[in-house]
Amino acid sequence: MQRIAWLPALTLAAMLGPVLAGLVGTILPALGYFPAAGADRLTLEPLQDLLAWPGLPRATWLSVSTGLLATGLSLAIVALITAGWIGTRAFRALERLLSPLLSVPHAAAAFGIAFLIAPSGWVVRLISPWATGWAQPPDVLIVQDPWGLAMVAGLVVKEVPFLMLMTLAALGQTDANRALTVAQSLGYGRITGWMRTVFPRIYAQIRLPVYVVLVYSMSVVDVAVILGPNTPPTLSVQIVRWMNDPDLALRLQAAAAALLQLALVLATVTLWWLAERAVAWLGHRLIATGARGRADRMQRQLGLCAGAAVAAAVLLGLLSLAVWSVAGFWSYPDLLPNSLTLRTWMRHGPDLWTTALETAVIAVTATGLALLLALGCLEAEYRYGLRMRTGGLFILYLPLLVPQTAFLPGLQTLLLSIGADAGRGPVIATHLVFVLPYVFLSLGDPFRAWDPRYGTIASALSASPDQVLWRVRLPMLLAPVLTACAVGIAVSVGQYLPTLLVGGGRVQTLTTEAVALAAGGDRRAIGVHGLVQTLAALLPFAAAVLLPTLIWRNRRGLRHG
Repeated sequence: MQRIAWLPALTLAAMLGPVLAGLVGTILPALGYFPAAGADRLTLEPLQDLLAWPGLPRATWLSVSTGLLATGLSLAIVALITAGWIGTRAFRALERLLSPLLSVPHAAAAFGIAFLIAPSGWVVRLISPWATGWAQPPDVLIVQDPWGLAMVAGLVVKEVPFLMLMTLAALGQTDANRALTVAQSLGYGRITGWMRTVFPRIYAQIRLPVYVVLVYSMSVVDVAVILGPNTPPTLSVQIVRWMNDPDLALRLQAAAAALLQLALVLATVTLWWLAERAVAWLGHRLIATGARGRADRMQRQLGLCAGAAVAAAVLLGLLSLAVWSVAGFWSYPDLLPNSLTLRTWMRHGPDLWTTALETAVIAVTATGLALLLALGCLEAEYRYGLRMRTGGLFILYLPLLVPQTAFLPGLQTLLLSIGADAGRGPVIATHLVFVLPYVFLSLGDPFRAWDPRYGTIASALSASPDQVLWRVRLPMLLAPVLTACAVGIAVSVGQYLPTLLVGGGRVQTLTTEAVALAAGGDRRAIGVHGLVQTLAALLPFAAAVLLPTLIWRNRRGLRHG
């Protein structure tokens, strides 16, 4: 039993070690200490150079406004869908789409959105020229608009499925049906009653995931490169530009900007926390008025339309990627290409295969390590009678609550300073930081819900604790284990900034190659890379569904874990 006692400590080191090291590697250059660039004394010049950059106010405002707007819209859509439609056939249909929607990488979803809403995209082609009179694509800046609205749309279509999954997981701990029944018996409408009795309990369970969405939306890079403004860009994109500049002196300015990004995130999360208190106070005042709510029907339809729009945007975006990947000549305003060809696939095929293999090696290795650590921690919980408390849950979410642009530049600088080689090993270790929390969260509830009486019976038959784990518990939990692996692989496949910075440009994955194509504007090549990237994330989910059915085809009770 002592063999697993050290695994929780190792897990903490694997999750928090790179984050802490990266923060140290950010703070020192931000204060002027970066010997590799000839800076060997502490100074505030990097901060002064940052404050002198003309684009700083606009970049800062874009980061904060797009983060708040994307998070608020995503949370509102999830609340309306759940309040108005849970338990209905429409809700079950949306629920079945969760896994496919979650598996789509952010970059692929962003490219799909861009192909839909661009001036020559499918939406304009569908209504032109018969409804708009546009014989040529309109000269309107939709993608990369200066307000970041296209970027917000790209974030919302990915964060709604994530928050919906977190909400469904929290519903089992809220006694929602009874609370809603009591509220409706007192004359409250369905949505009004749900929002006033059930939503506060659910929000208490999903507060940390909401913060994760807020932090990610404020500091995302790949979606911002594809859909966000670029004159100036968001602060996170500008940090990456400075980090990739041949002038090493600009890395000090990038480090100062990374600290500013961290301060912005902390301030914005605090602002959100204060808003939670204000909304709670307002909610108590509304309840005291006795108003029962009279706009339920309109709110239900709004929630359903918003949920359907999110699903349709992702699925139609993927379809657009697929069509562009095989498109021959495609003139505006034709809805479909004049001809189909595999020329783009043949041109990119050899390089694409190498990149896909590199992506798979990194994703499978990082996910395998995360699975071993998560299983070790959960088994230690079981054997030693431990419980995951609020502090432990916060530590688990901590790597996701620190913006990537705050510590990854520092981690790259630290590796450069100590002479460590950039390559696959450091990239895998960095991916593990982000994969491990998702694998642990995916596997935690099924592992803890396992009936311990099976273990008691196995122990009575002389099975050791290790035998109970490997020969009884894990076979019974095959479906949840495979689902956790699928989640981990999807998270790894979608990592852009860790691969770009820690890999030092030497490690090429499907995501880094796809985002690199954004500057070139070759829609056919983007379609090929985006589609392969999506398949790389989607196939593990398909395997997680099919393999338990095949392996346990003669044991119906084990097919679904």
